[in-house]
Amino acid sequence: MIQVIERALDILEFVAQHGKEPVQLIKIAENAGLSQPTTANIVKTLVNRNYLEHVGRKEGYRLGANAYQLTGNLAYSQNLILAAKDLMEDLTESLNETCLLAVIRNNKRFVVHTVQSNQDLQVRTRIEAPIYQTASGRLLLAYQSQKDLDRFIQVVGIPDAQQWPGVQTREKLEKALQKIREDQFSHTVNANHILGFAVPIYKNKQVVASLSVYLPESRLTPAHKANITKLMLRTANKIKERLNKENG
Repeated sequence: MIQVIERALDILEFVAQHGKEPVQLIKIAENAGLSQPTTANIVKTLVNRNYLEHVGRKEGYRLGANAYQLTGNLAYSQNLILAAKDLMEDLTESLNETCLLAVIRNNKRFVVHTVQSNQDLQVRTRIEAPIYQTASGRLLLAYQSQKDLDRFIQVVGIPDAQQWPGVQTREKLEKALQKIREDQFSHTVNANHILGFAVPIYKNKQVVASLSVYLPESRLTPAHKANITKLMLRTANKIKERLNKENG
């Protein structure tokens, strides 16, 4: 057996036993029977891969998003929804446009919450959609670690011209994702003239979800676009503040 893998699994199982309550590194090390430096190295890797979440130096660690996704456990998404739900409702009321809260799940853009506008002409979107084809998917991909991006490309490949025009090589994909990170903003327009805008939602300096607004191109004016961008960023920041308060 590979000892370091066994130890990593032991650590995950021990942290999982504590539910949402963070576990200090010293307790993790004692349970694993390891020195703190050795434990810290394993834990750091699990944090980098989003299987553990670092709550704070004094508080410790708890399960991260990828640990929940392995089992289909919705608790992580539910925390996001609780933090975002009423703020998304306020955003839709202000803009009268549909907004979405999304994450990456099984190499797809996955919508965990939607607030529909009351427009006669409404935008409907699938719960699961290819990452390359959506503003929220592209934004979430831009904030993946290099290793996670490499794995994604191995499975999904480079986007074709219909999925993401002008991004048909690895180099062009990397540049496009870098631009999204620099702007902290992503947008798309599809063949049906539906526009998508997306901004990141942070928790503890990590992007954990995207906030998106979708609308028909015919409704977009320069003033409406400026208002959408301003209110989306304001809403995403408020959600971030709520998520960070979970850590005390």
